Amino acid sequence: MRKEHPISTAPQDGRTVTVLWTDFDGQINESPARYRQLAQLQKAGGDWDENDSGWWVFLDSTTQKKVTPTAWIENPDDETEDD
Repeated sequence: MRKEHPISTAPQDGRTVTVLWTDFDGQINESPARYRQLAQLQKAGGDWDENDSGWWVFLDSTTQKKVTPTAWIENPDDETEDD
């Protein structure tokens, strides 16, 4: 069963997590995202600054967008557990 958590508790260690974010017309979206820190962005090249650190999602196979999520989703069914 999935469980929503405040985005402030989401892992920011490079893992992909599912986030909930609202777009410009108020539509709530659910997308895989990664928190990218400035150092990670700079490794890819380009002109980055501290304002670029944050949560990034793919809109399609080649387009990424920085978003401001409100929550992240934990799905224990996806986790492997030792029985």
